[in-house]
Amino acid sequence: MNWFRGPTHTTRSEHIEDYAIRKIPSYYRWPIPAIISVLLGNSTAMFFYAFGAQLGFLAEWPRILWPIAYLFAGAAVVGTLMIRLASKEGLTIDLMTRGMGFGYMGSAVTSFIYGLNYVFYFLFEGTIVTHAISVYFNVHFNTLQGTLIFAALGLVKLLFVWYGMKGLQIFQTWGVLLYALLLGYSLFQLFHQYEVAGPGAWGVDAGRENAMWLAFMLVNGQVVFQGLMATDYGRFAKEDAGYRGAFVIMLGMLLPMMITILCGPLFAYTLLPLLTDGNRALAADSGYVFPAIMGIWGVIFVLITQFRINVMNLYSGSLALSNTFSLAFRFTPGRQFWMVAVYAVGCLVYSFNILQYLDKWMAITGVLTNTWIVIALIDHYVCRKLLRLGPTDFIEYRRPFLYRWNPTGLVSLAAGVGVGILGVAGAYPVFYASFAAMLTGAALHPILTAATGGKYYFTRFPHDRQTNWVPPARYHGALPESKT
Repeated sequence: MNWFRGPTHTTRSEHIEDYAIRKIPSYYRWPIPAIISVLLGNSTAMFFYAFGAQLGFLAEWPRILWPIAYLFAGAAVVGTLMIRLASKEGLTIDLMTRGMGFGYMGSAVTSFIYGLNYVFYFLFEGTIVTHAISVYFNVHFNTLQGTLIFAALGLVKLLFVWYGMKGLQIFQTWGVLLYALLLGYSLFQLFHQYEVAGPGAWGVDAGRENAMWLAFMLVNGQVVFQGLMATDYGRFAKEDAGYRGAFVIMLGMLLPMMITILCGPLFAYTLLPLLTDGNRALAADSGYVFPAIMGIWGVIFVLITQFRINVMNLYSGSLALSNTFSLAFRFTPGRQFWMVAVYAVGCLVYSFNILQYLDKWMAITGVLTNTWIVIALIDHYVCRKLLRLGPTDFIEYRRPFLYRWNPTGLVSLAAGVGVGILGVAGAYPVFYASFAAMLTGAALHPILTAATGGKYYFTRFPHDRQTNWVPPARYHGALPESKT
């Protein structure tokens, strides 16, 4: 079907590099259903079963619906706005950041932050599937054998993502069919072999102080990140997709994700009474849950599902690191090099068993990633649209026209992250940290941009850009030729 068919008459080199550090041309665009089919690999990640179980342990039914609703609404808004900009401009998030308040070297900093997220998620998902294999075949988790399993599976993933969006789309389209069959079988086994714990049993004995705030902290670490994950692929939508097309992409990703999250506590609370001492960490671990329910088919289910998300983690991580090192060091070995780099780092630190650090990582990623993207959106929709201190009909990303560092975005990011890190360090309750960081950055950036009169958007205005922007008198930056 044409709905799921990507661009034709393209070259092998285009598929490999996938416009990681260049503008996507009009002929290299994908239909929205094809983009959604790729994003379903993210929607059904094993991470969200564990994530949902954690939320279930913190918030009883129906209160669990509040943080889930916040995740859905927040990610839908962020993703819709970012995808609309990315598809219109044909740029990655990292390339857009250059012109959205950070400068071209400033975007190298944020890209590095973004790339670290994918290293973590590659490790997290890889750990789940390695755990499933270790449990079923009685191989100790934190041994050389466990590391070799992780490394071998990672090599196979590299093959699937080697050819970029084209390879991902083929793999994800067929993978979702296998996923659906195995999920259906797992639910069949659950309802026929166990006394299923319905929503009324979720979280009734949580008894943890500030449980709802902790749940919102976990969710806030995902709100912006999920919008960014969608943007990495939504940038391939046609230039005229607009807000409506961007919102459809987000719905296609988020609705299955919500179902996956709600399945998490269903599985966890059903198995919890059967575990020694009510081991909640084990009940939330998909690497244990599905093999326990389905045996070897559970191992295969985890394997297929984890492959579908981890090829995306490798892909998105390669985009972010390509931008970081091309700007910071003018080192451009290609997207595939950075894909291998993410894989190599994952293998090196695998043995640390990062599943135990989920809470801390959600707080940190919420502080770093959320603050960066909120500042970028404030830059476009407040500093440019409302204050008219920059053009809104294009986002410049080319080095000759940009400052190395735009202090307005960088100072705002540093202030926001500083406030957030104080919370992570214990100066105030950690569950407020990501929210405080976001609000600090969002409030400070328009103040600094107004105070500098938009001076740091351009070193010289791009001579080849058409614009309808009329700079106000308070603007102090480079002017279009027609306005000089």
